[in-house]
Amino acid sequence: MSVAEPRRIVLFRHAKADWPQVNDHDRPLAERGRKDAPVAGRRLADTGIPFDLALCSTAARTRETWKLAVQEFPHRPKTVYEERIYDASPGELIALLDETPDDVRNVLLIGHNPGIQGLAEVLSGSAAADAADRMKRSGFSTAAFAVLTLDGSWKSLEPGAATLVDYWTPSE
Repeated sequence: MSVAEPRRIVLFRHAKADWPQVNDHDRPLAERGRKDAPVAGRRLADTGIPFDLALCSTAARTRETWKLAVQEFPHRPKTVYEERIYDASPGELIALLDETPDDVRNVLLIGHNPGIQGLAEVLSGSAAADAADRMKRSGFSTAAFAVLTLDGSWKSLEPGAATLVDYWTPSE
């Protein structure tokens, strides 16, 4: 694969979590989250993006979201559970994505706000149609995802280097 071919980054926020008396990292999905995650998985599958790699936070709610969403995929991508995604800033997420091997074309990152929304905003040098407006209106709700394209290698990922081409939320 040539680095001249656009790469895709999909930023997927975990589905709605419950608030039981456990530490934040161990919070499970709420009933609504268990319903929204497969819907988001079907919508991700409908994009037709052949994901090469899924990077998922180690938090319980992100792992559960991914487990429910990926069942809707025609092909399960390689999945890496990455503790650095939990509570990461946009800069820390960019540094993590910079480590992606050059032979990987499409990455799905399953994480948390405010990092996911912040990363989408920081990376988006431009946006297609009304995707940025829809993302701004929803505040990057739970089980939502943003699709960005990047020209160049993963190491060229920096603020403003990507284009926001789509945004979806379960409330649409």
